[in-house]
Amino acid sequence: MSDAETRLHFRIGYLGDAFHGSQIQPDVRTVQGELIRVFKKLGWLPKDEEGHNLVLSSRTDAGVHVRLNGGTVRIASSLWNSITPRKFVRAVDDLLPDEIAFLDVREVDMDWNPRLAVHRVYRYRLEGMEFWKDPGEVFSQWLRLFEGTYDARNFARLEEGKNPIRTILSCTPWIVDGRIVGFEIVGEAFLWNQVRRTAMALHLLALGEITEDDVRNAIDHPELEVDFGLAPPEWLILWGVEWEDAPIPDSNSANCRFSSPPMPSRKAERTMRKRWRQGARMEMKTLLHLEWMELGELPVAFHNAKD
Repeated sequence: MSDAETRLHFRIGYLGDAFHGSQIQPDVRTVQGELIRVFKKLGWLPKDEEGHNLVLSSRTDAGVHVRLNGGTVRIASSLWNSITPRKFVRAVDDLLPDEIAFLDVREVDMDWNPRLAVHRVYRYRLEGMEFWKDPGEVFSQWLRLFEGTYDARNFARLEEGKNPIRTILSCTPWIVDGRIVGFEIVGEAFLWNQVRRTAMALHLLALGEITEDDVRNAIDHPELEVDFGLAPPEWLILWGVEWEDAPIPDSNSANCRFSSPPMPSRKAERTMRKRWRQGARMEMKTLLHLEWMELGELPVAFHNAKD
């Protein structure tokens, strides 16, 4: 590659159950691995280079869906100057598997860091979990327990050397068609499994298996180890990552078409609930495809070098 390089910021979405997580791993299919494969196939990254410069903003586990994540890559400036962003997006998206949507791309400064985001937004569909019960008005009160700055080690899989102090800017109900389907949580950055462990604590609250005091004590006394368990990944969506110069685009509420789970009754037996959850998983994917359709609308415009 020539000495002259340009750093690009791109945004993507993907279906998490098609990959073994976002970060590249040997011998398994990952989002980062697929992106690198396509860039190398296009000749935009050296094929013989063992390392790579393609970096993603937020790491996601296997099964976790993503409406909008981001990353950076460096390519030859001569290449970037010879192609419009519209053609760039089309070239990459056409070679990626259907489970990844390559949405947009722009030039940024060489020291621009995708991991230094203003905040990240997650949504979790709690009603997809077995035996979920809508708790009603008290739900907002429960969600407020998780707001603020605190040591979140009891709600995470803490990696060695990782600072457990996290700031949760907001935690609010996710409401569709007037009913609570889950929650939305906004934070500067999250620990590994933090959102899924928060979801499990809320689920246990709804079932009456733990109390608000149990949650409060887990937050106020992180030195006392507590494990509320880990909620499944398939109901979690990384809704968006926001940077100072790239805000999270608004969503279209019409894209969210969630059916209601079967009401508890003698007729709503295990097989019925299982089939509803299978359909609900498909609804999650339909929501994402409809969002990507709008987020990936390509502008008829040139980048800075052709203005």
